Amino acid sequence: MSDDTITETFLPPIHDWPARDLTGVDFDPVLAQLMREGPVTRIRLPNGEGWAWLVTRYDDVRMVTNDPRFSREAVMDQPVTRLAPHFIPQRGAVGFLDPPDHTRLRRSVAAAFTAKGVERVREKSRALLDELIDELVQDGSPADLTATVLSPFPIAVICELMGVPAADRHGMHTWTQLILSSSHGKEVSEQAKQEMGAYFADLIGLREGSSAEDVTSLLGAAVGRGEVTLDEAVGLAVLLQIGGEAVTNNSGQMFYLLLTRPDLAERLRAEPEIRPKAIDELLRYIPHRNAVGLSRIAMEDVEIRGVRIRKDDPIYVSYLAANRDPEVFPDPEKIDFTRNPNPHVSFGFGPHYCPGGMLARLESELLIDALLDRLPGLRLAVPPDQVPFKKGALIRGPESLPVTW
Repeated sequence: MSDDTITETFLPPIHDWPARDLTGVDFDPVLAQLMREGPVTRIRLPNGEGWAWLVTRYDDVRMVTNDPRFSREAVMDQPVTRLAPHFIPQRGAVGFLDPPDHTRLRRSVAAAFTAKGVERVREKSRALLDELIDELVQDGSPADLTATVLSPFPIAVICELMGVPAADRHGMHTWTQLILSSSHGKEVSEQAKQEMGAYFADLIGLREGSSAEDVTSLLGAAVGRGEVTLDEAVGLAVLLQIGGEAVTNNSGQMFYLLLTRPDLAERLRAEPEIRPKAIDELLRYIPHRNAVGLSRIAMEDVEIRGVRIRKDDPIYVSYLAANRDPEVFPDPEKIDFTRNPNPHVSFGFGPHYCPGGMLARLESELLIDALLDRLPGLRLAVPPDQVPFKKGALIRGPESLPVTW
């Protein structure tokens, strides 16, 4: 039997992947099983139709995400199996574009997300965080770290970077929560997305001639020059605003981990110089999402590790699995603050790499510096198993994080 025949006939079994409400930093047992089963498996998620391929090895994940033979745009026309109960992709949304349109749209805001652009908001962000911690200390313990710091801080920072006035932060937060949660239903989520879109359409329209460096000003200028349409600009602004709040859940998991592993927190207090490396390791280790994100469609037959992915087949990658690939990360279950190199893919890879990666890292650095140094006695106010975690959420994190100090 030739190799060609093997790839034709071999189809791995389809695994159902239910939507589970996982707590803490527990790794999804279904994903762990899929990783054990092989580099290329097939899955069926709770919503959408049919099945999809899943790749979990680091090299394959990077190949699929960076290969033009796998298209995001083609997902628009297929009811692919998915985690989210409602899925209303808008044509022209940056998440569903392929190069060169995707490149053109990302270029319009790139300046805000470079190292220089992110540094522009560092001091303001540090001052905002100090104010929040002043209030926390003043109100006394116990307190909910999520409500007092981990939620308002990323909202304030992303609004600062976006150019959203402070008075509108609360409204942005409310819309984001409704868009990101699956528990309110499709209509509520879609309504929130439309309202946020209308808000950004007004703001971008007002800034068409602006030379400021915030995101809505950059988008306004790009619309004014005819480089992007207003609809494209609005779609990108909504995506970036929502993405900015994912830091709340990720940092919630980060602090849950540090507070349930005091040895790790103490090491970061004692050796502040290792913090940047430690943050990368925490980003690698923390399972920040449920299941998988957005799929891609094969535009032609492609072979991955002896398995033929046929034209029009949907395919998912798991960044969480790639971050635990033992061939790239020796002893992947261990948290090693000195891990070097640490080429994790927590912010994705390829053209759809998360533009806010540098911003998220900056926020994590500021949070760890401020909370560990200013509150040396910081600890959980309840047993670890009593910390409530979000239910029905696409992005994992604690609902609240009760602490004392």
